[in-house]
Amino acid sequence: MSTTADKVWAVGRPTIGTAVKVAGRIKVYGKERVPLTGGLVIACNHFHWVDPPALGAACPRTIYFMAKVEAHRIPGLGTFISWFGTFPVRRGESDRDAVRTMRGIVRDGLALGLFAEGTRQQSGVPGPLQPGAAMVALQEDVPVIPVAIHGSQTWRPGNFHPVSLAWGEPIRFEGLPKGGRGYKEASLILQGKIRELFDFLVEMHDAGRPAAVPPR
Repeated sequence: MSTTADKVWAVGRPTIGTAVKVAGRIKVYGKERVPLTGGLVIACNHFHWVDPPALGAACPRTIYFMAKVEAHRIPGLGTFISWFGTFPVRRGESDRDAVRTMRGIVRDGLALGLFAEGTRQQSGVPGPLQPGAAMVALQEDVPVIPVAIHGSQTWRPGNFHPVSLAWGEPIRFEGLPKGGRGYKEASLILQGKIRELFDFLVEMHDAGRPAAVPPR
């Protein structure tokens, strides 16, 4: 199914995507694990504004990102990111419109992208996950794929610090209930997977980023 966002991404990949790959010296581990079809939740940790374009450049699929409503209100930026299929969420409150959009995206066989902690982490390591990724995966019975990003904590325009991403295997939370307890348990599983992938990337950076297979 081709969408307007697909057409925008087709232009953005060789332009913005290439620029981000060069500026971030991006290296990707496990890209072949991303299912190329079907509804999917992509759950990633988040440090810096460069993370969304870096994740987009590292993914073979169009990603429909969720972003805070404040970003959509910035003149120019809001229109620009909406072209790529990004949709708003009101943070700090129950946003039923955003939830319906998230569920509709994966129900339509598309890839939903969430920075699952809910906000950028200042500590330099992944933080606790919000329940959104697990909720959508459980409610719509779709896989969620964990991905970790490392290096963007210290990246700034012009410093060319390397940024790396590692994809885990898709996860299905079979047997967990569709409710608060299930969302919490699934989020803890997902949080552990992201941290495991992050620790792998730390090791890879220390070793000079050799070829390797990330944890499953």
